[in-house]
Amino acid sequence: MARIDYDEDDVEQGDLPGARWPRLLSTAVLATIGLGLGFLIPYSLYLNHEVEQRFDQLRWQLPTRVYGRPLELAPGVAMEAATLEVELRAAGYHPGDGLRPGTYQHDQARWKISSRGFNDVDGPVAPRLAQLTLGGGRVTKLEATGGKNAPPRLRLDPARIATLYGQKQEERRLVQLDEVPELLVTGLQAVEDRDFASHHGIDLSGIVRAAWINMRSGEARQGASTLTQQLARSGLLGIGREQTYTRKFNEILYALLMEARYDKRLILEAYFNQVYMGQRGAQAIHGMAAASEFWFGRDLADLNTEQIALLIGIVRGPSYYDPRRNPERATERRNFVLDKMLDSTLIDAAEHERARQAPLGISTDPGRTSANRFPAYVDLVRRQLARDYSAEALAGAGLSVMTAMAPSAQAYAEGAVIKTLKGLEGKNRPSLQAGLVLTDVEHGDVLAVVGSGTPAQPGFNRAVEARRPVGSLIKPFVYLLALASPQQWSLASWVDDSPVTVTLGNGKRWTPGNSDSRSHGTVRLIDALARSYNQATVRIGMQVAPARIAELVHTLAGITAEPNPALILGSLDQSPYAMAQLYQFLASGGEIQPLHSVRGVLDTEGKALNRYDDRPAAAQEGDMVFARLVTIALQRAVTAGTGRQLVADGLGHLNAAGKTGTSNDGRDSWFAGYTGDHLAVVWVGNDQNEATGLFGATGGMRVWSNLFKLLPSAPLKVGDEGIDWQWVSGSNVSDASCPGASRFAFADGFAPAYMPCRPSEPVFADDAQTADEQDGARGGWREWFGFGRDRRDEPEAAAPEPQDSP
Repeated sequence: MARIDYDEDDVEQGDLPGARWPRLLSTAVLATIGLGLGFLIPYSLYLNHEVEQRFDQLRWQLPTRVYGRPLELAPGVAMEAATLEVELRAAGYHPGDGLRPGTYQHDQARWKISSRGFNDVDGPVAPRLAQLTLGGGRVTKLEATGGKNAPPRLRLDPARIATLYGQKQEERRLVQLDEVPELLVTGLQAVEDRDFASHHGIDLSGIVRAAWINMRSGEARQGASTLTQQLARSGLLGIGREQTYTRKFNEILYALLMEARYDKRLILEAYFNQVYMGQRGAQAIHGMAAASEFWFGRDLADLNTEQIALLIGIVRGPSYYDPRRNPERATERRNFVLDKMLDSTLIDAAEHERARQAPLGISTDPGRTSANRFPAYVDLVRRQLARDYSAEALAGAGLSVMTAMAPSAQAYAEGAVIKTLKGLEGKNRPSLQAGLVLTDVEHGDVLAVVGSGTPAQPGFNRAVEARRPVGSLIKPFVYLLALASPQQWSLASWVDDSPVTVTLGNGKRWTPGNSDSRSHGTVRLIDALARSYNQATVRIGMQVAPARIAELVHTLAGITAEPNPALILGSLDQSPYAMAQLYQFLASGGEIQPLHSVRGVLDTEGKALNRYDDRPAAAQEGDMVFARLVTIALQRAVTAGTGRQLVADGLGHLNAAGKTGTSNDGRDSWFAGYTGDHLAVVWVGNDQNEATGLFGATGGMRVWSNLFKLLPSAPLKVGDEGIDWQWVSGSNVSDASCPGASRFAFADGFAPAYMPCRPSEPVFADDAQTADEQDGARGGWREWFGFGRDRRDEPEAAAPEPQDSP
């Protein structure tokens, strides 16, 4: 074979056979690397900018939360055991040892409660441990920690009643890493990312280890993604389920960039606030704190070992391991996490065994994370906040709206409406609806609002938006104006309840009658109001002048009314909320108290941005006295007038004051009543404005009665300041032993002259005591069998139709 000789120059030029391919390969590799770097460097710079923006966003995207009022317990506060438990449950407290924050225990009347600290409109409230005793419908004793200067009361952190989300329906509650239980921090790393402290975003050894474990078990028991990759996937890339090479590539780059920019502590804290943990309808549950509320109804700090293990287990697949839908899978996964905790010496064998045997402990109602549990009340909150905040400024701003709502009162109000309407359903009665407003008589706080017969369903809020004829609910303010002239009128004054005719501005004549189609002659003023006599009321109203009545209701409640005679008997369309504002003047003892549902708004740091709970000015002396006189008359309405069924219902101990109201044809049934603590105004009617066959006493007052049978409330005590109580016989002050003498309250200094009675002195047939006796005589057997029924305690005055008004 001939040997081929190569020229030395040829070798230098690379023309030897086989030498060309390595050179071409190296050139291609270098070119590929160059092109890759040319793409990767600018792309990495772009992703780095995205990381900076999106990672920072993870730290401020928060819904605005709406809270009820903090329950304040102190000796003398009206409280029943059942109501206290309702309040505690609503605020997320759980039965326990009463020593850990957020727990309570009780043995009959003795309670031990450990409160959680929180921020309120007047500043931070420290956690406290308290022991209290209930008895006789009130708190009889309370001892609480906090040092010598601590107030002798306990304020419990409020229940969350609604959430105002931004564009994203994401439930999230931010926590700092120091607020996360240590076992949750270490346990998560033991299960999800054992080398988190040492890797730089991706963990190659973890990938190999996960593949080996999964191959041995025959199923995917362990993932290969680091916590940083999981954060990138959930927070920066979104939750999307698609598994693509591009998405995985971006996930790895995001993780590497995050590790380069931020320290491990910050990444871990972001993870705890961002990780996807479940779904409630349209709401995505993000973060461990929100998940703790959603799954257990507890704060993160209150979780035990098995609950922490379940949270860690759910991270792997919130839908697959959903403990409400798939409890078996969830239990298996939780126990796997507990095993890992034991292997990592995070828990000992005894705790491991106890936790494995424990139930999942999932709350049956994830209501604390719901968007809106009380639509009618939250509607009122939005209306009040609209003066200072736009909807966009509230949604997703991370604010805390502190309201006045009492969860127990709201629950009782809703129950009373549902129960009453169900009991009133009948074949010949149209579908009924209701509106209710409950307030605190001392501060003007709105404690509960019910806007329909189905309170949990959003829709038309009849408590605020429905404007219906108020009927006789207006009458106390007619009498208030009369009593404001004490030299002319008093509760003991004699008034004429005979037929009356009024000429209206359009020349028509108006002759109102009483609801029982009878005239009652000469009666005391207190009885004319208590028994809701129309003819007597019209006479008084025309003397005080309709224009003054219209001016009064506008001053007290901002109500605009036509100053015509029909106003005297309630020809005025208003909502339950507006009438609650009007009656608040009487219930508060003569204070002009603007009602408010919002007490204040706190920023993300818990500092007050706005407060709405300013104490109203004290009642002027005259207002206080005349409001008290009307209240005394309305107490008579409950004991011996149109509201006397309340006493039969067992509510006599409340000494309540109240007034029924009915519009024409029984289309609207009203009741406004107040105790020493609460005022409630109730409307029952029909959306089509059809006759219901109900009176004030058989509709609205039934709701009021069902509410106050459950609601702890103090008896109404009318103070004596500015009031002079005297025995009256006929038209003069006399002795208690005089025939027909009754005791009446007068404005101080305006009682009539004293005149000793004589045995021959005539007794007026309709004097206060005699009138009550006559009521019984008129009933007797005829009432027992339904003949000639005296209906004065049921129907109310029918004001003229609007077209008859001048």
